[in-house]
Amino acid sequence: MSLKFRVLLCFLCIASQLSPMLSRDAHALEKVALQLKWTHAFQFAGYYAAQQQGYYQQAGLEVDVREVNPQASGFSVIDEVVSGRAQFGVGTSSLLLERKAGKPVVALAVIFQHSPQILVARKKSDLQTVHDLSGKRLMLEPQSDELIAYLRSIGMADASMKTVGHSFSTQDFIEGKVDVMSAYVTNEPFYLNQSHVDYQIYTPRSVGIDFYGDNLFTTEQEIKQHPERVQAFREASLRGWEYAMAHPAEIIALILRNYPQRFASPQAQAALQFEAQQMQALLRTDLVAIGYMHPGRWRHIAETYASIGMLPEGYTSDGFLYQVPQERNNQLVYVWISLTLLIAVAIATLALYIYRVNRRLAKSMQEFKDQSLRLKLLSMAVENSPASVLITGPDTRIEYVNPQFSKETGYSADEVFGKTPKLLQSGMTSPHTYASMWANLNQGKLWSGELINRRKSGQIYWEEALIAPVRNQQGETTHFVAVKRDITERKRVDEKLAHMAHHDSLTNLPNRVLFFERVQYGLVLARRQQSQLALMFIDLDRFKPINDNYGHAVGDAILQEAARRMSELLRESDTIGRIGGDEFVGLMMDVGSVAIAEQLAIKICHALSLPFDFAGVQHEITASIGVALYPYHGEDERSLSRAADIAMYHAKAGGRNAVRVFETHMKDNYLLADTETRILPVASPQ
Repeated sequence: MSLKFRVLLCFLCIASQLSPMLSRDAHALEKVALQLKWTHAFQFAGYYAAQQQGYYQQAGLEVDVREVNPQASGFSVIDEVVSGRAQFGVGTSSLLLERKAGKPVVALAVIFQHSPQILVARKKSDLQTVHDLSGKRLMLEPQSDELIAYLRSIGMADASMKTVGHSFSTQDFIEGKVDVMSAYVTNEPFYLNQSHVDYQIYTPRSVGIDFYGDNLFTTEQEIKQHPERVQAFREASLRGWEYAMAHPAEIIALILRNYPQRFASPQAQAALQFEAQQMQALLRTDLVAIGYMHPGRWRHIAETYASIGMLPEGYTSDGFLYQVPQERNNQLVYVWISLTLLIAVAIATLALYIYRVNRRLAKSMQEFKDQSLRLKLLSMAVENSPASVLITGPDTRIEYVNPQFSKETGYSADEVFGKTPKLLQSGMTSPHTYASMWANLNQGKLWSGELINRRKSGQIYWEEALIAPVRNQQGETTHFVAVKRDITERKRVDEKLAHMAHHDSLTNLPNRVLFFERVQYGLVLARRQQSQLALMFIDLDRFKPINDNYGHAVGDAILQEAARRMSELLRESDTIGRIGGDEFVGLMMDVGSVAIAEQLAIKICHALSLPFDFAGVQHEITASIGVALYPYHGEDERSLSRAADIAMYHAKAGGRNAVRVFETHMKDNYLLADTETRILPVASPQ
């Protein structure tokens, strides 16, 4: 009996033993349905990846991923899952409200650590605020309770806006059929930017409402009747999300291929790329594992809803969060599988040895063909890559660029061959960035970072770049390969959100958090330079009657004009901030003396006493200002703030429209407990 025949006989014996097991597994797929809360998009990339990579099949599941028909009136993801028409669903933080309403929903995992829901309004002026939305037509989609919570938290009653059903089309907003619409920061801004409509974004995060988003959920009945199926579906889905976020380009191609009618627009691929980029900041996979949810943060969400009357005070969501069961002890099964694999590996090794001896020449020829095909595929991938690819020699002179490079920079391949990438430099990238880049490359290491470059047209743009040196067997650098991506649009959105988080939305002045950060920095500088620093607390007199009698629009306009007048009187190194309704604060660096600080406060007091003319009506207010100086009246942020607040209190008690510099005797008749809760910034809940 030949050796080949013996090996074949061994394989047949093993196959006869394993075939019943494989047959059972192949026919054990359970059919379940996952109900999305929107139409197919990169927003649900993890579930597509779990299907494509076979994670659901490995878990014994056949999953029907269902999108929502935007035109289906009265459709509810919650009802689909609770009724049993679907076993799993994707929902918002409104799951808490549905749980209180008696629906037995259970949160399995959190996908977005930060909610993408925002309000988008047509921008009329630079002074526009969220209060200007009152009376406007609002197009609100289902499960937008956190946006309702946002409006209520800033004092806008539900009846103050004309709410209409959502058409799920940005075209209605672009054409002016509605004034405001609910949206996702990952989607609608892309299409609005393409249409060149001037718009304003309002996010609940600006007032500390930062909820979870796109939560995977099921029902208590499903967990009770099919615990293993629930656990298997959750684990396979999270594996899919990890794969999708690590391979966004592959999943985008999958979406375009599987849903060609949904994504027939020429902009579809760019829109999906924009969505994938924006989702990185929402999932925060660099900080937490996908699916992680903290019970304390869910309690904070419930408390936020309770504070505006959408949940009862002290509401507890017992049973709302899924408890991952402990893994069963399958040690004997693992041992059996390990032994089987060891035997199979031994047989395969023997078979491979025989095959190599007998077919070495044929294999070498096949490997050559495979390598040629692989190189061809890699070449096609680079040529058609959505990322810009650039290859230089060791002298950094350009030897190759792909078509995407020409599309992004405006330079053709012929124009850049033989030149260096310096022709793209704008002069705005920090020299430290280039120094760090070459320090890594000269050591043979990868470098990744952001560059500010200039297109052929002269337009400035941001790039995210990954640059790698290519070395030969002797360790000599033969080439540099750069893969780059245009992130200009993402930068613009990030800068807008960062500005909103640190500035008062009405006056555009620094808010409480940013102002007191500057106070801390100013104190450090003053100690180092042995200079003086002045802190002013400014309270507008008789502002409330104007606000009550003439409305918020007039009140807001007065606050904006007051902010402008005060800002014009300060130097570039000084700061005016708004910390409350009609309360402002001022920081003056290196004032020289108490008299100089008092003189500046008197100028501000006089400027605010001049009439405010709006719509032909003159409104008169005054200001009470308290002044405290470092180091005379306090040596830290708290004591200096308390002194300025006490002085302001005395200015108001003495008849208003006055300036008072802090003196020690002022403490005697001042309620110190009040200032502890008013003068310093309050940390937002996590």
